[in-house]
Amino acid sequence: MKKVTAGRDILGDFAPKFAELNDDVLFGQVWSREEQLSPRDRSLITVSALMASGILDSSLKGHIQRAKDNGVTKEEMIEILTHLAFYAGWPKAWAAFYMAKEIYD
Repeated sequence: MKKVTAGRDILGDFAPKFAELNDDVLFGQVWSREEQLSPRDRSLITVSALMASGILDSSLKGHIQRAKDNGVTKEEMIEILTHLAFYAGWPKAWAAFYMAKEIYD
């Protein structure tokens, strides 16, 4: 798994502990538990949780990209977002589709 440094790169000088927890715990320890849950499945869950929560910014976009990198196909992402539209909200799905279209095209 690729080492994540986004926390340190973006917030390391401002909020070093948060950056450390982001990079080492969340994206290090949690995402690396591949025997318990594959990175692909974690991506599906994370995209769903972010969209359902209304987190429609660079976090969602980054996780859609991560999902693609973890093997989620364009067709699967379309189906996931369509399914989520009925549970999380139509406008949220529109926002997520804009991001997914950019990433998968």
